[in-house]
Amino acid sequence: MPYTIAEPCVDVLDKACIEECPVDCIYEGGRMLYIQPDECVDCGACEPVCPVEAIFYEDDVPEQWSAYIAANVDFFDDLGSPGGAAKVGKTDYDPPFIKSLPPMGES
Repeated sequence: MPYTIAEPCVDVLDKACIEECPVDCIYEGGRMLYIQPDECVDCGACEPVCPVEAIFYEDDVPEQWSAYIAANVDFFDDLGSPGGAAKVGKTDYDPPFIKSLPPMGES
């Protein structure tokens, strides 16, 4: 997985990264956004535009947020690789780890 979205995105869902992504590989779940690893071309365009600094290259995910690597993978277990987030739209699904988090993000 080239890039991972971590905890700062939970309950924020800014979507600046979606607008910047040239391949439409950032999907919207119920509480956060997720990068489809098979569709991501590893361009890094999403990372600098995230206002809450939630996007990390896989090797740079802070240790305290390492569980988000698996959460990003788990999000696509049933969804697979549909070939573009725009045609899927927002889903109400989040992996159990994300669902279990307390409310967070900007007030």
